[in-house]
Amino acid sequence: MASPTPASPPSPTPPPRKPRKPRQTPGARLPAPLPYPLQVRAFQLLRDTNPQPETELLYHDAFTLLVAVALSAQATDAGVNRATPALFDAAPDPAAMVQLGVEGVTEHIKTIGLFRQKARNVVALSQRLLDDFGGQVPSSRAALMSLPGVGRKTANVVLNCIWAIPAQAVDTHIFRVGNRTRLAPGRDEVEVERAIEDNVPAEFQGNAHHWLILHGRYICQARRPRCPICPIRDICPYEPKTTDP
Repeated sequence: MASPTPASPPSPTPPPRKPRKPRQTPGARLPAPLPYPLQVRAFQLLRDTNPQPETELLYHDAFTLLVAVALSAQATDAGVNRATPALFDAAPDPAAMVQLGVEGVTEHIKTIGLFRQKARNVVALSQRLLDDFGGQVPSSRAALMSLPGVGRKTANVVLNCIWAIPAQAVDTHIFRVGNRTRLAPGRDEVEVERAIEDNVPAEFQGNAHHWLILHGRYICQARRPRCPICPIRDICPYEPKTTDP
């Protein structure tokens, strides 16, 4: 008579799962932007610290700014500025950039992240400028965004810096500052852009993007904001504020 098969040991009970944190739904309510009087005061203080803010990218004209901003995606302005002087000496206009070609552009910008794709985009946008715009940089957002490698942020920088249009180029710094300070809260870059347009007083619209990006880059930094030296610390609702610069 065969021996009975021994019973299998019971399976260990899996540990209980931790409850998932609820995700923010697309329609979740945003905190209200700072009221108008505080918006005015905040931008007065930012203006007092930097009356004439400018982009930190090096450029000579609309074309070189367009190229510099396109190269700055996922790269630092300082890194772009190390590469572009020699590039712009070799190719100061769209025709020269096309003549330089992808390999030539690559040699100048290979210290910048994603340089191969960016080199292809720079040559392609230069060719498009020659083919469709008479070699000139167009002055509308739609036309700019039709160029290879040019998104809404790049187009807005060019519109603002070259034609003084109050276009708001929202990057990670402005997105962070807009939400932390509640000057322009939004769930994504487009919402923050719209919040700036809707809430920042008209007299500050032209330079708002410069003030906010520089504030985010040097004071309201991602990991540890430098609250003690912040000119708008008494207005900003962000907590807890840091105590050392």
